[in-house]
Amino acid sequence: MALRPPAYFREAREELRKVAWPTWLETRNNTLLVMGISIFVAIFLGLADIGLSALFQLVTK
Repeated sequence: MALRPPAYFREAREELRKVAWPTWLETRNNTLLVMGISIFVAIFLGLADIGLSALFQLVTK
């Protein structure tokens, strides 16, 4: 059964009040963690690409 728009928005607001929103400190720390992991993975994959490219060049010569 489809809800009418006013009921939908009222229920959505009620559900949003139940959410345990993170604190500013948690948000900042999680953001820094994601950025750090992303940088680490980018460096790792870049070095792996360089290494494998060099290995491929040696094998194909």
